Amino acid sequence: MLRRNSIVATGFDFTMILVAGSANLDFVVRASHIPAPGETVLGHSFTTYPGGKGANQAVASARAGGATTHMLLALGDDAYAVPVEASLRSAAVQLHTVRVAGVATGTAFICVSDDAENAITVALGANIALEPGHLPALDGFSHLLLQLETPLQTVIAYARSARLAGVQVALNAAPAQPLDDEFLALVDVLIVNQSELASIANHVGTIAECLEQIHVPSVVVTLGARGCCARVAGEYLMQPAFPVTPVDTTGAGDTFCGVLVAALGEGNSMGAALRRASAAAALACTRSGAQSSIPSRDAVAAFLHLQPATTAQQFSQLRDFCGLLDNNSASSA
Repeated sequence: MLRRNSIVATGFDFTMILVAGSANLDFVVRASHIPAPGETVLGHSFTTYPGGKGANQAVASARAGGATTHMLLALGDDAYAVPVEASLRSAAVQLHTVRVAGVATGTAFICVSDDAENAITVALGANIALEPGHLPALDGFSHLLLQLETPLQTVIAYARSARLAGVQVALNAAPAQPLDDEFLALVDVLIVNQSELASIANHVGTIAECLEQIHVPSVVVTLGARGCCARVAGEYLMQPAFPVTPVDTTGAGDTFCGVLVAALGEGNSMGAALRRASAAAALACTRSGAQSSIPSRDAVAAFLHLQPATTAQQFSQLRDFCGLLDNNSASSA
C-alpha cells in the first residue's frame, strides 16, 4: 500500500530544483581497512547517518543556496525513515514522500577505512516503489536531478516527462549500468566518475576518447583527487581538485552533483559550477558521514576565497591525464 504526501510547487520567486531518487539510512563502521572477501575486520566505531544518493544530492543542492530544492522519495513506514526525513527537512528540502507500508526504508552498509576509502552495500527497500505516476507537476522547476538507485524504467519516465515540460535533466549515472542511446537523448547533463564513464561509453581508452563516445550536450566526469573534466558542446573544461586531508569520502560525489546542479540552476556557467561543486566536494571529504559532511554555501565561498588560482602545471597535468591532444579545445574552469 502506498501513501503519498504531495507539495504543489507554486508561488516561488526563485529557481527550483527537483531531485527524484533514493533515500537511505547509512550504517557506518570505521575500520583500519576494508575487508577482503572472507576476511573479518574489527571496527573502531559504529554510527548511523541519513544517506542515499538522491537524498544526499538534495541536501547538497539545498545547502548550496540560490535555488529552492524539492525531493521526490519513497520511504518505509518504519523507524529508519524518521532520521532520513528529519535530515532533509533540517536542510530545508521540501518533500514529496511516497510512504510504503510493510517495506523497510532503504539502507546502506558502509565500511570506511583509516585512509578514508569506503565500500558500500545498498539494500534498496522502499526505493524500488517509486513509479512514473509519482512525479509531481514540474511547473517552476529548472532542473530535474536523477540517479540510478531507483527502478530504471521510472527514471527514464521522469526524464521523458521533464523533457516534455522543458525542464533540464541532470543524471548522475550511478550505480553504473548499461544505458541506451534513447535514454541518453533525454539527458542534458550527465555526471559520472571514471569507471562509470567507461561503462556508459562502452569503450576502453582515455577520458577524452570515452567522452567523445557519449552524445549528451554536457558530460562531466569526476576524477577523485585529480579533479574533474567536462565536455560541453564539443569543448573541454578542466577543474583540478582542491587539496584537503580526507577523513571520509562517502558523500563527496553526491555533494558534487547537488552543488553543480544548484549552481547551473542559478544561471552560472558550467566552468563556475564545476569550481563551486569541486570546492564543496573537497570540504565534504573533511568530515564524517554523507549528509552531515555537506558544507553550506557560506563555507564553500570562504574556502574558495582562500584558494590560489589554478597553475599552468595543474592544468597541464589534468589535461595529460585525460588524454587531451593539442587539437582538443580545452580551458580551465
